Amino acid sequence: MIPPASRRTLRILQVMRAPVGGLFRHVADLSSELSRRGHQVGLVVDSLASDSQTQGKLDALAPALALGIHPFEMPRLLGPGDAIVPVKLGGLARRLGIEVVHGHGAKGGFHARLAARPKPGSGVYYTPHGGVLHFSTTSTSGRLFHRLERLLMRRTSAIIFESAYAQATYARAIGEPTCPANVIYNGLREDEFDPVWPAPDAADFVFVGELRRLKGVHVLLEALSKVTNPNGQPASLHLVGDGPDRAEFEAMARELGIAHRVIFAGAGPARQAFRHGRCVVVPSLAESLPYIVMEAAAAGRPVIATRVGGIPEIFGPAAERLVPAGDAEALRESMQRVMNEHSTAAAEAVMLRGYVRENFSSARMADSIEALYFTAIG
Repeated sequence: MIPPASRRTLRILQVMRAPVGGLFRHVADLSSELSRRGHQVGLVVDSLASDSQTQGKLDALAPALALGIHPFEMPRLLGPGDAIVPVKLGGLARRLGIEVVHGHGAKGGFHARLAARPKPGSGVYYTPHGGVLHFSTTSTSGRLFHRLERLLMRRTSAIIFESAYAQATYARAIGEPTCPANVIYNGLREDEFDPVWPAPDAADFVFVGELRRLKGVHVLLEALSKVTNPNGQPASLHLVGDGPDRAEFEAMARELGIAHRVIFAGAGPARQAFRHGRCVVVPSLAESLPYIVMEAAAAGRPVIATRVGGIPEIFGPAAERLVPAGDAEALRESMQRVMNEHSTAAAEAVMLRGYVRENFSSARMADSIEALYFTAIG
């Protein structure tokens, strides 16, 4: 929703470290939507995370950033430089006349909140994005970051969690927030709700993601080895992605005798990948609020996923269909059900697409965050 002309626009600074993954996707979508509504937005990123792919992403986002892109050195681990960045960030915010500073991830949130408020009445926000939630409570760096989190709550206008799961995890690891806390789901653009139909030669199943054990690919391969079509033919799988465990999974496919019906296609865009399978499988052992589940549902594809992180929130009333993480037999049963009941799976996909469209749109996300910004500055 675009604010009425009588409602003034804001000068906003988004702060993050490396522009990669779901965190950058969220910041890019939010910045673009806020810019479309007339707000002026700037971005602070890590100058050390610079390569051609990263620069390409920033160049694509640049037209939505009226206040520019500002690189600072922000190493992933805490170090002496972390005492300098907040000072520089505070100076930048004052020069740009910033009214809202929004830090994303552990490092972005640390610098955004440690910097002096750019002006009286300004707001300082923080979205963890899983970052600090992944630190071990027993490691030295984890305990340090968690202690900093508790100290920085007093400098935070509000913490924005991308899921109720993230909010509960934060409370367990760090403590209940002493500042306001809101759950605002990430969202998808309207064009991402256009249906994607499988190609004529599509496999029975498609996986899209990084090829590593945390994503549950080994569980998927084990389950696939026992799934068949109603005509008795063995089921097929198209894997789109790359990662450190690819060689292990290729060897596993050979050992299971399914290498001839598993395609390792390498990395590629998600929406194009959905054409290569009739059902999307997300067998992750751990997640926060994965975009791939939302994207597959928005594209109208049947989705099989595990009951981890915020995935039950994406499925909503259909969450009982989720399978336990790491359970190859339960995953096999769910995959076999889709094979045997195509019409039921298609109907469930229609309902899931409607639920995701209603609750996980980028416009709805921006509405909620924009309202929160205005609340803090009165």
